[in-house]
Amino acid sequence: MDNIKNMRKLEQATSFNRADFIKLGLAILFVLLAAAVALYSASAFGSEDSRISGLSVLIVATMVGGYMAMNIGANDVANNVGPAVGSKALTMGGAILIAAVCEASGAIIAGGDVVDTIRSGIIDSTSEVLQNKTTFINLMLSALISSAVWLHLATVLGAPVSTTHSVVGGILGAGIMAGGFGIVNWTTMGEIVGSWIVSPVLGGLIAASFLFIVKRTITYKEDQLKAAQTVVPILLFLMTFAFCMYMIGKGLKKVINLPMPVSIGISFAIGIAVFFICRPLIIAASAKLENNKESVGKFFTIPLIFAAALLSFAHGTNDVANAIGPLAAINDLVIHGDDFKQVASVPLWIMIVGGFGISLGLALYGPKLIRTVGSEITELDQIRAFCVAMSAAVTVLVASALGLPISSTHVAVGAVFGVGFLREGIKRHYFQIEQTIIEAHKESGRDTTAINQFLETFRKAPMAKKQLLLKAIKQRREAEETLAAAGMTIDAEGKINIVEKTPTDNTLPLLSKKEQKKLKQAYKEELVKRSAFNKIIATWIITVPVAAVLSGTIFLIINWFGISY
Repeated sequence: MDNIKNMRKLEQATSFNRADFIKLGLAILFVLLAAAVALYSASAFGSEDSRISGLSVLIVATMVGGYMAMNIGANDVANNVGPAVGSKALTMGGAILIAAVCEASGAIIAGGDVVDTIRSGIIDSTSEVLQNKTTFINLMLSALISSAVWLHLATVLGAPVSTTHSVVGGILGAGIMAGGFGIVNWTTMGEIVGSWIVSPVLGGLIAASFLFIVKRTITYKEDQLKAAQTVVPILLFLMTFAFCMYMIGKGLKKVINLPMPVSIGISFAIGIAVFFICRPLIIAASAKLENNKESVGKFFTIPLIFAAALLSFAHGTNDVANAIGPLAAINDLVIHGDDFKQVASVPLWIMIVGGFGISLGLALYGPKLIRTVGSEITELDQIRAFCVAMSAAVTVLVASALGLPISSTHVAVGAVFGVGFLREGIKRHYFQIEQTIIEAHKESGRDTTAINQFLETFRKAPMAKKQLLLKAIKQRREAEETLAAAGMTIDAEGKINIVEKTPTDNTLPLLSKKEQKKLKQAYKEELVKRSAFNKIIATWIITVPVAAVLSGTIFLIINWFGISY
């Protein structure tokens, strides 16, 4: 028997290693294919001088850009599909398939003909030091390598981090090494640091607000399905409107540029159409469902799938620039021999490398971060995941209107934390209420059975009845205090006696303060994992500094070899 167990363990270990080797092999194959594409492009379209002098750096940059794209897919895409997977609206395989297709489509179709070569304007693009071709290429290459390595490390640690902040850190570190601290735009850097706080807090507040509204208007009602028939179509209208605005302003902005009034009009019209299409379907479906929260959650399954697809498409159109921006800049200099440009043209082959790299990284290494975002921070059902998805779109719109720089990663993860912390707050609130109920019934002489029966009734009651029960308790306690001042009491049957009340021996004891604190802590650990919270916040804080140090070190090493182009 022991031999059989040992054989099974050996088989499992071998299978695990085999799967890892297959993943690694596919990743290496993709990087080599990307290098081959770069070689063909340089040979076919480059000038005679550039074909020899710059070919090697273009191949290296393409390989690193492909590696960076895979790391973006492995880490960043989890924010778009994690909540849908965690709530079981999508399976892991279905989420990866949808996200991979949408990410690649977004990158290739709407990734843009040009990209910023200096992401977020973190360093002065007019500096003399950047006009040197060799220095500029080394800076871009250092930023690309450092941000890719940091994303890889963060993925291994299971921490979703901002790819934009990783690239910013890379450019910051190499820029300082190239031109000193004076080359840095410290105002822009301050805005980025501020976004570390603004993004998750805003995302968390908006997600928590949506969840609170859903609870008050649907799940706290006695007839949840009837409430859902009215409220869910309105929520779907709001979601459609927000995501249409999100797609027009962020996902398709490089393909079409519509005036704000036109964008609002189109989004509103599509939202109204969704409202009138979905409302009768929801009413018809309600007749076949039970009156509980799980049934209500089913109405959000399809919207969550669409949300995951749209968020992935928009992510592909925008964040692919983190992988191909430096690569496009190097390609411009190598192929055309141009001087430094604030923006660089992006040939189709580079967008394909970026788009397919993101999709491949998601397919090979994405599940770890998807599970982290979807289930390892806090428990998500369809309603909570819907609120997270809504927050992702609405926060971007609000921040854009206010001119605030935000990180989509920080927004999405902050929304998950916001939902979890709201649940904690509600749980602690009800814990305090139940303690008040126990105390009130104890003082009235009720026994343990009566107290437990009342608590069971209170827990099952909709919000309106809960409020009435609490009001009745409050009124009774006020009456008891008035009678006590006159030397009278109310017994368990509600009769007034002019005698001193004697406590019963079988009343349910109150928890001590120490026990209450332990119970509150248990609620916290159950709803939001503090280990995940601390790890993610720590990686967010160190992303820019770590990427900067890595990039600066790599820049010095490249310069030490004295390579010129």
